[in-house]
Amino acid sequence: MNRLFIQAIMEEIKAPEGFDSGIFKLIEKHTEDLEAAFHIHLSTRGSKLMFNGPKAARERFRDYMEKLFARSREEKGLSRSEFELSLNMALNGRLDSMDHEIRNPASIHINGREVFPRTLNQKHYLEAMEKSTLTFGIGPAGTGKTFLAIAEALNRLLSREVDRIVLTRPVVEAGEKLGFLPGDIQQKVNPYFRPLYDALYDLIGFEKTSDLIDREIIEIAPLAYMRGRTINNAFIILDEGQNTLTSQMKMFLTRFGANSRVVITADISQIDLPDPRKSGIFRAIKILNNIKGIRISTLTARDVVRHPLVRRIIDAYDQVDQS
Repeated sequence: MNRLFIQAIMEEIKAPEGFDSGIFKLIEKHTEDLEAAFHIHLSTRGSKLMFNGPKAARERFRDYMEKLFARSREEKGLSRSEFELSLNMALNGRLDSMDHEIRNPASIHINGREVFPRTLNQKHYLEAMEKSTLTFGIGPAGTGKTFLAIAEALNRLLSREVDRIVLTRPVVEAGEKLGFLPGDIQQKVNPYFRPLYDALYDLIGFEKTSDLIDREIIEIAPLAYMRGRTINNAFIILDEGQNTLTSQMKMFLTRFGANSRVVITADISQIDLPDPRKSGIFRAIKILNNIKGIRISTLTARDVVRHPLVRRIIDAYDQVDQS
C-alpha cells in the first residue's frame, strides 16, 4: 500500500476563501478514517489538503471534498453531525446520495449535549421514531438501537410531549442460569435492565435518572408486568424484543393508549430463547410491515458505533454463520 502511494501522483485541494476552518479540524481528527474510506494517503498543510493514491481514489476524494466545501459555503459552516454522517456514507460507498442525506440530519439536544446519527441507517431510524407511532429498530449489538431510542424518549419527555417513559424488556438469561438472586423484585430484575440504566446515566446523569425513577416519571419493569395495562401519554420502549414469544409480543403491542409512542428494539442474531424460531419478532415484522403508522428500521454491522473491532467481530461471525 505505501509503495503504491509513493508511486502515485500527489494532489492538493486548496480550501476556498472564507471556508469554515472547523472542517480541517474534523479532517485532522478523522484522517485515518478518510484514508480507509478513500484508499488514499492524506495530510493537511495550512489551508491545503495533500493526498495521493490511485487515480480513481483521488478523483473520488476530490469530489467528496468539493461537496463538503459547497455544503459548508451554503450553510456558513459544517456541523460535526453532518461531517460524521458524510464520512460514514463514504466508508459504505453511498456518496451518490450524500448531498441529499446530510442536509439537516436529525439530532437531539439533551442537557446541552447533541445526540446525532453517525450513519445513514441511524438517521433513518431517528426519522422513523420522529414520524411514526410504532417503530421497530432491528440490528446487531452496537448500532445504537437502544441508546437512540432512549435519547428520543428523553427528548419528548423534557419537551413535555409525553408525561412519562416506560422501559421494559423480557427477563431472559443470555445463555447461562443465574439461579436465585437476592433482594426484592426490583433488585432481582435490575441486572437485566443495566443497558437501559447505562444509557440514561450517560444522557442525563445518575442523580437525574434516580429522581425521575423515584417519581415514577421513568418506569422500568419486566415485560410480564405490562399485561392488562393501557399506557397513555408515554414513550414506551421494549428492549431486547427478539426474546419475546409471539403471545408476549402481541400482548405488548396492544398496551399503548392515547398520545403514546412505542419503540421495539431487537437483535435477531442474539436470541436467547430455548427455541429461537419461537421469537415473536419475526411474526410481528411480517404481519405489521405495511401498516400505516408503523416503521421498521434496519441497521447492520456497518452501523456499529462502538469500538471498530466490534464491527469486525460481527462481520466474522456473520461470514461463518452464512458458510
